[in-house]
Amino acid sequence: MTSWAKPFTVDVPDADLELLRKKLELATFPDELENAGWEYGTPLEDVKRLTAHWKDAFDWRKAEKAINEIPQFTTDIEVDGFGSLNIHFVHQKSKVENAIPLLFVHGWPGHFLEVRKLLPILTSESPDHPSFHVVAPSLPGFGFSEAPSKPGFAGSQYAEVFNKLMLSLGYTEYVYQGGDWGHILGVHTVTRYGHQHVKGWLSNMPMYRIPSLFTNPLIFLELFTAPLNPKLSSAIASAKRFRNKSSGYFLLQATAPQTIGYSLADSPVGLLAWIAEKLYKAVDNYPWTDDEIIEWISIYWFSRAGPAASTRIYYEMTERNKHDVFEGTKWTSVPFGAAHFPGEPLRVPKSWAHMIGKLVYESEHEAGGHFAAFEQPESLAGDLRKMFGKGGPAYGVVSGKDGY
Repeated sequence: MTSWAKPFTVDVPDADLELLRKKLELATFPDELENAGWEYGTPLEDVKRLTAHWKDAFDWRKAEKAINEIPQFTTDIEVDGFGSLNIHFVHQKSKVENAIPLLFVHGWPGHFLEVRKLLPILTSESPDHPSFHVVAPSLPGFGFSEAPSKPGFAGSQYAEVFNKLMLSLGYTEYVYQGGDWGHILGVHTVTRYGHQHVKGWLSNMPMYRIPSLFTNPLIFLELFTAPLNPKLSSAIASAKRFRNKSSGYFLLQATAPQTIGYSLADSPVGLLAWIAEKLYKAVDNYPWTDDEIIEWISIYWFSRAGPAASTRIYYEMTERNKHDVFEGTKWTSVPFGAAHFPGEPLRVPKSWAHMIGKLVYESEHEAGGHFAAFEQPESLAGDLRKMFGKGGPAYGVVSGKDGY
């Protein structure tokens, strides 16, 4: 395939900035119960502080200038049954000729800037570790990518976009990294394009379906040893805690994304509260600055399709909560790596990684949460280097591109 990629520059119109400022000035806040803290959702005090910062202190033009230092492009990808979609992506090439092509995929409420801190690390040149050419697309409907206009855009379509993007850039073989939806869509991508194109992959959220006695008897029976296994017990408790106390957004976005979409599209404060809650709760004591939070939210507010479009992935990937997000996937023998971070809210027993693919690499970190690339970029980059570097279990999987 030939790439028709065009350089892309973020340039939010002044009129959009002025409209945002007016909306922030006119914001109406709800009341709050005494000593509510985080028990009822994002605290009023935090939302008011962040709203004031967005309105009076945050410099979007300064942030925009820094974002534009990252090499960004757009290209048209033809998706079977959905026509052409204009896809936005980061493409940071290494100076190393034989660098390994790496596809990095974000999730929700993430975006392409999750890869920012990884870029200088992964593309650096050294005889001691491999170097990578990094491609990080904005998912369709996220950031500055065009959104699908028809229902039914799910796992196979996302995988088609990813693979065609890499092929258009001349990367017929590549490796993959993702967490959140990046992990889930990774399972779909490897199911469809594993071995031929995807030669290996690393997940920082290595989860899969709950094992059953018939599909994975040994892993299923392991669950009964939890009372005698503190780590297993902790992982199970973490998964239950997320399901019972933190998964309401999933059910809402999987069943009525259009309904919540009106609030997200019309109210910057509503969008701020909705996403900031996830940012604060999903990290491992990461010291968010107000500028980081507001820049993160601003990518959604100024996104090409609007912030509501990003929520539809939950509906489409589950057919309105009809089935789980792994429908249509299977175990593959593509070399797979699992990076475990202690602050990951969707932490499941480590043994479940074996249900995803041929587990050849595994790491357990002392710090880091859901946004590993943003919180602990050195750790995540280290995993990629160890897995795909010399002496690693997936060294040389990409023909003629060993990273050195």
